[in-house]
Amino acid sequence: MPISAANLANDEINLKDQRLAAFLAWLIPGLGHLYQGRTGKGILFFVCIVGTFLYGLYLGDGRVVYASTPILSRWQYFCQVGVGLPALPAVVQKLRADDGKPPLLGDNFERPPRMQGDFTSVDQSHHTVSHPDELAKWNHDGNDMFEMGTVYTVIAGLLNILVICDAYGGPLVIFPPDDKLKPKEPKSGRTVDQ
Repeated sequence: MPISAANLANDEINLKDQRLAAFLAWLIPGLGHLYQGRTGKGILFFVCIVGTFLYGLYLGDGRVVYASTPILSRWQYFCQVGVGLPALPAVVQKLRADDGKPPLLGDNFERPPRMQGDFTSVDQSHHTVSHPDELAKWNHDGNDMFEMGTVYTVIAGLLNILVICDAYGGPLVIFPPDDKLKPKEPKSGRTVDQ
């Protein structure tokens, strides 16, 4: 049977419920693809995106993902929340901090910095440094790792937006031009000299 664009279009992947697949892909990277039966992609996306996010958290000592007030003052969190469920504890930590409750899951994990208090640290030359707030202390104490951790978690969130689009819309299929689809005429076994 000759190859045609119509035959290629019939080989579409069953995307099932695309909205549910997109939501699952946001909730946990790769889960939408597992739901659609695209297991290889689902595992690849999960490992790469969640791995990047967790590595960023590790670099920033769990502090680089947090929600703040006003919400627009922390644009990085809008990107980080693209990774879904792994970034949502920051909202819980923020609500607990607003109510004066202690943070869950340890003092460092995705909680907002405190703005009131005495924040000091010791620099490399053993001098005491005062900081205006805890965020300044985190940046000072973490050196470049705090910023690198933020970058990794932001990239993970933004990459997952592409994964969500793929779960919703399916893979991009580029059809070859029609002249490439036509089967070539078989050559006869005769040569010019015969």
